[in-house]
Amino acid sequence: MKFGVNTLIWSAHYDERVRAMLPAIKAWGFDGIEVPAFNPGDFPADQVRKDCAAFGLECTVISIVTQGLSLISDDAGLRRKTRQHVEDAIKAAANAGSKLLAGPLYSPVGYFSGTRRTPDEWNRAVEELGALGGTLVENDVTLAIEPLNRFETFFLNTTVDGASLCDQINHPRIGLLIDTFHSNIEEKNIAAGYARAAKHLKHVHTCENDRGIPGSGHVDWTAVFQTLREINYDGWLTIESFGFHLPEISAAASIWRDIELSPDLIASEGIKFLKSRYPRTVD
Repeated sequence: MKFGVNTLIWSAHYDERVRAMLPAIKAWGFDGIEVPAFNPGDFPADQVRKDCAAFGLECTVISIVTQGLSLISDDAGLRRKTRQHVEDAIKAAANAGSKLLAGPLYSPVGYFSGTRRTPDEWNRAVEELGALGGTLVENDVTLAIEPLNRFETFFLNTTVDGASLCDQINHPRIGLLIDTFHSNIEEKNIAAGYARAAKHLKHVHTCENDRGIPGSGHVDWTAVFQTLREINYDGWLTIESFGFHLPEISAAASIWRDIELSPDLIASEGIKFLKSRYPRTVD
């Protein structure tokens, strides 16, 4: 089991603000950082790799399908362009030293067609995501697809649908990221969602229901952690939240207030909670 923190808590980019936090992140007890590669072309992969090595940290990478791109579009040219974007993100993750790329890599966050997901959109996602298998293998990277809540996407909301998508893609390098924040909105039972995802679960975001300090809200952590143990999950438990004054992501993540007294507390107090409730070894 490894404990990680997403650097979007401090910045929308891997920059000097994040680099300045690395000593504290290590001192708080994290095993690694999760860094955004929203635009793979300007992602400082070499710097991330060097900095992580210098501080004894590992890294995972998160990305999105940016506005104007889509793997589920009926425009074949646009799908090819989007697939190249995701392939570039896979290579950027590998260059940074990450074995994992995660995120809602099907359509832009906040994009809505105005109708329910169609069978054609579903089939395009299966085809396009499946086509990434070779790139994933070549770069020794696993892709964790993230369902989002209904207010951020219409395409993939539930763990059941995520598992069905992975069943149809049927590639060992492609699975799911399940985030307790989104599950809190969409699942009847968050822990049961993790049980349904067991076969495909590649990554876990341990986020409170309000994106605040894990353990400070109403997520049923006891049940979540018990289920993760029962399914023998042994990957990352990563805290994801967002800086309170980051114009690049505030609208997409609907961060309109200071969630805690400071962003630092989400990480520093959150890791204490996770380690107290989910120790690396269990008697």
